[in-house]
Amino acid sequence: MATTDTVYNATTTTEQLPKTRKWLIVPSENLDKIRFVIKVIEVLLSFVAFVMEEVVSNCSHCGPLYFFEFVSCTAFLFTLLLLILLATTLHQRVGINSWPTLDFGYTTAMAFLFLIASVVFAADNGQTSLEQGTVVFGFMATVAFFADFGYFLKTRGIPCRKGNNQPADHTARPEIEKLNSNGTE
Repeated sequence: MATTDTVYNATTTTEQLPKTRKWLIVPSENLDKIRFVIKVIEVLLSFVAFVMEEVVSNCSHCGPLYFFEFVSCTAFLFTLLLLILLATTLHQRVGINSWPTLDFGYTTAMAFLFLIASVVFAADNGQTSLEQGTVVFGFMATVAFFADFGYFLKTRGIPCRKGNNQPADHTARPEIEKLNSNGTE
C-alpha cells in the first residue's frame, strides 16, 4: 500500500544541501576583512624580511642574523598557514576548536619575537645597506603583528579569559528523570 503521507516523505527522502563553490570565506567567525588584510601584510613583510636576510652574504657576528632568519622564516610560513586555514573552510577539518585563542597566542608571540629579533639584528649587524633594509622590513613586520594584536584586542578582547566572549548561561535546567525510577517514587 503506497502512501504519500508527509510524515514518510520527510524521513525517507534524502535532501542534499547545495555545496558552496566559495573557497575564500572572508569575513568569517574567525577572520574579518580588516584582519585578513593585516594578515596578508604580515605575510608579505615577513617574506620580504626573510628574503632580504637570505641575500646577506657576509656577517661578522652571525648569531643575530641567524636568529632574525629563524623568526622571519617562521613568521612567514606559519602566518601563511594560519591565513590559509582561517580564510578557507579548511579550519573546519582540523581538530582545533579554539581558533581565536590560537590566533591570538600566535600573533602575540610573533609580535614579540619579531621585535626582539629586529632589535638584536639592528644592534649587531655589519651596517651594510642590505642589512639595514632588512632591519627596516623586520620592524615593519613587527608593527604589522602588533597592529593585528591591538585590533584583535579591540574587537574581541582576550580570548583566553574565561567567559570573556560568551554570555553567561543562567537558564534553569529541567531535572532529568532517573533511569531506575520507572516513574515511581
